[in-house]
Amino acid sequence: MKVLVTGAAGFIGSYVAKALLLRGHEVVGLDTINAYYDVRLKYARLAEAGIERESIAENVFVTSKLYAAYRFIKLDLTARASLTRLFDTEGFDVVINLAAQAGVRHSIEDPYAYIESNVIGFLNLLENCRHHPVKHLVYASSSSIYGTNTKVPYAEDDQVDTPVSLYAATKKSDELMAHAYSTLYGIHTTGLRFFTVYGPWGRPDMAPYLFMKAVLNEEPIKVFNHGQMRRDFTYIDDIVEGVMQVAEHPTVEGRPYRIYNIGNSAPVELMHFISVIEQVTGRKAVKEMLEMQPGDVVSTVADTTRLQNDFGYKPETTVEEGIRRFYDWMMEYKEILV
Repeated sequence: MKVLVTGAAGFIGSYVAKALLLRGHEVVGLDTINAYYDVRLKYARLAEAGIERESIAENVFVTSKLYAAYRFIKLDLTARASLTRLFDTEGFDVVINLAAQAGVRHSIEDPYAYIESNVIGFLNLLENCRHHPVKHLVYASSSSIYGTNTKVPYAEDDQVDTPVSLYAATKKSDELMAHAYSTLYGIHTTGLRFFTVYGPWGRPDMAPYLFMKAVLNEEPIKVFNHGQMRRDFTYIDDIVEGVMQVAEHPTVEGRPYRIYNIGNSAPVELMHFISVIEQVTGRKAVKEMLEMQPGDVVSTVADTTRLQNDFGYKPETTVEEGIRRFYDWMMEYKEILV
């Protein structure tokens, strides 16, 4: 099948594009390569898939030097006319939307970027899926939409009407818009609520990267809520396997609209996560204990029963093994770390 992967220079997107290629699919990767974090990491991810930085230009296709079935285009989802031309000419079977303005805390500082990318950009994708014969739209939602919900583990049918960040609100908006388009136009849409993904090539604004880098550099790490937090840390390979299972199956019992939690279902205490980093690196963390941050939540725990029942999804990577692999990657790619 022919697949459009948006956010292809991002953490999850770069892995998904490569996984599709290894399974024999044709892939078009799309990314705006914005400067939310250092673009060197984004270009390095693309280079790992054979897309050279020197060849990348706005709205121009670049063919991978490693995968003949992979082409990349630098394009913003808010560029409506350019995006429509792409759909007009390419004939995608499946769209996997992993492009978004990420970051819970940053959404407080720059709210307009989140509405433009996560809401308007997503609407442009929905409209193109409506007017072109796309069989399946898979899109990234987030565990953050559970907001002030205190019931754990989080299940897909829990109430999600009390977000505590604009980022979470935009992800809930995406789910609502997808539901409307599935209902009105019969578009098969699947939303994936990701839970704290980590691993090699991970985002430098997320806790696993920040903690590992700080420990290696003997710098203090910011530990919010005095460490009294739990996260459903999920290793990237387990996430990608789940995305693949969903993307290759557009229907389950004829339901055109679906939502799944995708996480590890094994929450880790933040202080234990830091302890494992200390064990793997052989260094002691310098902890700066801080109060809870606006827009954050104390605990995230995924109930992945629905995804397991429909696709046999079962994460296999322990936090100890995941952090070891993450550490090995950091040692190998020191020159591109930001």
